[in-house]
Amino acid sequence: MVSSIERFQNSQWEKLKILTFPKKTILGLLNEGSVLDIGCGDGMLLENLKNKGISGRGIDISSKAIKICKERGLDCAQKDITERLPFENDSFDSVILADVLEHLFQPLEVLFEAHRVCKNNIFVSVPNFVSLPARLQVLFGKVPENSTPRDGHVYWITYGGILNLLSRSSFEVEDVVSNTFWQYIPVVALFIRILKNIFPSIFALSFVIKAKKI
Repeated sequence: MVSSIERFQNSQWEKLKILTFPKKTILGLLNEGSVLDIGCGDGMLLENLKNKGISGRGIDISSKAIKICKERGLDCAQKDITERLPFENDSFDSVILADVLEHLFQPLEVLFEAHRVCKNNIFVSVPNFVSLPARLQVLFGKVPENSTPRDGHVYWITYGGILNLLSRSSFEVEDVVSNTFWQYIPVVALFIRILKNIFPSIFALSFVIKAKKI
C-alpha cells in the first residue's frame, strides 16, 4: 500500500528537475570519497557526482524517483529515510541531505542516522524560512512562498535552527554557503551580499553547509 507521503513525493517527480543552487554548491564542495545521498530524488546530483568520478548510492521514499534513478544507471533503492538506514556504521565517507530536512517531522532523528553511517562529512542544504521576503509576505497576510502546500515543507528551519540541529547530532560546521535575492543586479547585488554575510538569517534565501563528524 502506497502511503500518502509516498504519493505526494511521487507527484514531485512528474517532471525532471534541474540542478538547483544547493545541489550545484554541494557538487562543487564534494570532490572525493564514497557518498550516500539521503532523499536522492531523481538522482540528478548523484549522476553529476558520478561524472566527477565519485561513487554514490541513493535512497528515497518515492518509487517514481527511484525508477528514474535506475533508468539513469544509478545505485539507488526505495526506503523510508525516517527509519533506521540499512547500512553499517561508517559505511560512507560523506552523506548528503539536500533539501530534505524541511520535509521531515523529526529531522534530528535522520541526522542521528546520517551521523552513524557517515565516516567524515555531511553536506546539508535547507531553505531559510525567515528570510526577508518570507517575513514581508507574512506581514502582508500571505503564506510565504517557501511554505505553500505544493512544496511539502513541514519543519521550518532557520540559520540558528540548522546550526543547532547539526550540533545536537554531533557535527561541527566547516563551511556555509548561501544565496540571496537580487544577487545578479549590478550595484544592488554587492550591497545585498554584504548584508547577507552580516545578517544571514534575514538576507539569505537558503544555506548549504559542510560539517564534519565529531
